[in-house]
Amino acid sequence: MLASFSLEGKTAIVTGGGKGIGRAIALALGEAGANVMLVARTQDDLESVQQEMQAERTAYAVTDVTQRAAIQSAVRQTIERFGGVDILVNNAGMNIRSKLDEATDSEWQKIMDTNAQSVFMFSQEAAKHMNKGASIINVSSVGGERALKTGVIYAASKAAIIQMTKVMAMEWGPRGIRVNAVGPWYFRTPLTEGILSDQAYLDSVLAVTPLKRVGELPEVASPVVFLASDAAGYITGQTLFIDGGMSIHGFS
Repeated sequence: MLASFSLEGKTAIVTGGGKGIGRAIALALGEAGANVMLVARTQDDLESVQQEMQAERTAYAVTDVTQRAAIQSAVRQTIERFGGVDILVNNAGMNIRSKLDEATDSEWQKIMDTNAQSVFMFSQEAAKHMNKGASIINVSSVGGERALKTGVIYAASKAAIIQMTKVMAMEWGPRGIRVNAVGPWYFRTPLTEGILSDQAYLDSVLAVTPLKRVGELPEVASPVVFLASDAAGYITGQTLFIDGGMSIHGFS
């Protein structure tokens, strides 16, 4: 049974793999036995993660995931280095915490390009080289399914990922390619350190989180490994919310 969770012999691409959730996912995929191509914009971050992993099974490609030519190059480098693509984790993302009245057209375009269009383009390019048994995991957010206090552009981009996941699963299912998503709530990362250091804000987060704590990075990485593995071979089109119960919070 445990062999079905192994990723030995498989090759994964992880976008946004230089820090935070992407780094944690890359490390977990490598620990499960996968070859890992790390993708991000910042070379120093990629080199740092690569040094934490087994060198012979890890490579990186400095890539702007909003540019199709750059994506095509990253996929080509992966195939040249490891011989194929079995797993794609579309994790790259960003947020600009503007209030609705203050959000600009350029912010809309930047967030949507980074969070949603990159999933569309990277999935297209990787799927061209995927065979039966391959898996795509898109990183959405609980904010793509539940209304939060602010962040309409971010929410729209993450909701788009959830719906894209469903349609991709429908179209590529006959080819044996599974497509799922995860929807994290708050996890401790370099991007959330500042906002979670505000005790009043943290208290408001915990108030709607049944487990009464924020997540730790291994707790989002492990479900991604599961969805990438043969153990999840009959799961597709789903979004798994990794949120301490936030998405089921009711009146209390």
